[in-house]
Amino acid sequence: MKEVVIISGKGGTGKTSIASAFASLASNAVICDADVDAADLFLILKPKTIHEEDFKGGHEAEIDQNLCSECGMCIDLCRFSAISEEFVVDPFECEGCGVCYYFCPEGAIKFKEKVCGKWFISETRFGPFVHARLNIGEENSGKLVAHVRQKAKEVCEEKGLDLIITDGP
Repeated sequence: MKEVVIISGKGGTGKTSIASAFASLASNAVICDADVDAADLFLILKPKTIHEEDFKGGHEAEIDQNLCSECGMCIDLCRFSAISEEFVVDPFECEGCGVCYYFCPEGAIKFKEKVCGKWFISETRFGPFVHARLNIGEENSGKLVAHVRQKAKEVCEEKGLDLIITDGP
């Protein structure tokens, strides 16, 4: 199997247009939109989703007020100032590093995996399409890109195709 990846240095250079043009000309190909931060190949391909799944890529701290002794260690250790004086984690400030979770003497901090986006397998008039959407303000786009590219390879193998056309990140 071969993969053609269309990449560029900045947004607005037309790589999505080139990827869709290649997709329209190719036969025996899987189309992959790895530009998860600004996924827009779906606008041209008009896909019909056949599989949709949450993408979990990171963690978020949450303090259980019933277990918290308010010792302040989490506040002192958090270099992102994500924990208030009321011992509440601000999800926009929390980077998911886990320091508070690992060092809390009471075990009052939960470190749950969080949903960062969704990934899809769809059908288009040009063939199978693997794509994703990162939630607004989320990080871990690199992990989602790797996941989408891996799924595209799996679809290619499963369907006996020999080419992946990727709109790169």
